[in-house]
Amino acid sequence: MKVLNFGSLNLDYTYQVETILIPGETQASKSREIFCGGKGLNQSIALAKAGVPVYHAGMIGEEGEILLETCRENGVNTEFIRKIDGPSGHTIIQVDKNGQNCILLYGGANRSITREFVDEVLAAFDSGDIILLQNEINELPYIIDRAYEKKMMIFLNPSPYDHGLDSCDLSKISLFLVNEIEGYQITGEKEPEKILEKMKRLYPGAKLLLTLGGEGSVYQDETGIYRQGIYRVKAADTTAAGDTFTGYFISSVIDGLPVQEGLDLAARASAIAVSRPGASASIPLREEVLNSSLSCV
Repeated sequence: MKVLNFGSLNLDYTYQVETILIPGETQASKSREIFCGGKGLNQSIALAKAGVPVYHAGMIGEEGEILLETCRENGVNTEFIRKIDGPSGHTIIQVDKNGQNCILLYGGANRSITREFVDEVLAAFDSGDIILLQNEINELPYIIDRAYEKKMMIFLNPSPYDHGLDSCDLSKISLFLVNEIEGYQITGEKEPEKILEKMKRLYPGAKLLLTLGGEGSVYQDETGIYRQGIYRVKAADTTAAGDTFTGYFISSVIDGLPVQEGLDLAARASAIAVSRPGASASIPLREEVLNSSLSCV
């Protein structure tokens, strides 16, 4: 089984601020740092650090060499990353004194995926392989359709959620990885239990991982519902928390771990990531996660 992450690669311009700006406000930042990120890159690095051999497919721009280097340094296969003219995708991130963030995303090279490139990449993968997707690149409906035709297992993190996802055939998804906001956007339901019920009705063949922030997470498949609390830490930057959780949980699926054990592993990894600044740089190695002495609440 091979794992392909077809996703974004971004440069994150991260500003430390006292509070997140409101409309019309001007505020001096305490500092600015540049990190490698993007939901795609973050999740590939989380998978690699969790011990999963992962191929990343995507586009970078003229200043994106550092993104390529970061993937390689972290053990991500870069065979399917292409460089094009123009800027890479990037974000402007505000991080407040409590570690909370807000993010402005510019697609850049991530929005330059062609169908020819999709076909070229998917030709290297087979039935039973896993493809992980987010919603920071273009041609997502085509990628889903082609991967489904090849009988790949399609794992979707529909973030950031927008109306472009309406063009995707979500009945082809094997595993949804969503937070409660995305769960509401898909189902129209706000209560976690109702999100679970509605997703089961809408997509009976799919598994669901629903993250609930401070309330932990819940997983639903044909065998039942499993719940996981959080590990409390002092937050420095929550930017890659969800991506870390996603990568580590998928690693547990690939390794054949029991669901509850996989949820606990992902919760530990996510807590460590939250305690550090940056996106991909904050993601811990598997050995560190296994040896951590955190307390679950």
